[in-house]
Amino acid sequence: MGIRRLSGPLSEFLLFHDAEGIDAVVPVPLSPRSLKNRGFNQALLLSRHLSKKKKIPLLMDVLIKILDTPSQVGLSAKERAVNVKKAFACTGRVSGMNVLLIDDVMTTGATVNSCSRQLLRAGAESVHVLTLARAGEI
Repeated sequence: MGIRRLSGPLSEFLLFHDAEGIDAVVPVPLSPRSLKNRGFNQALLLSRHLSKKKKIPLLMDVLIKILDTPSQVGLSAKERAVNVKKAFACTGRVSGMNVLLIDDVMTTGATVNSCSRQLLRAGAESVHVLTLARAGEI
């Protein structure tokens, strides 16, 4: 419960991002199993706060994780890219939209690249990525 409570204060850091021209906020999704194990999606918590404060629509279910991939921890950049290459699908309408994709931490960018690819294939005009933290490659 304490981790969820931190999402509001941590989300405040994201508010410094200029979101002019952004049509929708989309969180990086978790697989159903990961969501069940964790009990919450940290990217969704950050996205909700940002969406509310910036008054930008939140599209929670437009991007889904269709493969329950192994953890990225300990994988090389190449292994991470392969791990998530076909893990996501865009199931909603984003055609012509400028999307702000939210994730909590970015290491190599494999996850956000895979998600962005799917959003662009579904017709998004552009995808901007915003993360709370940037980690060094492991």
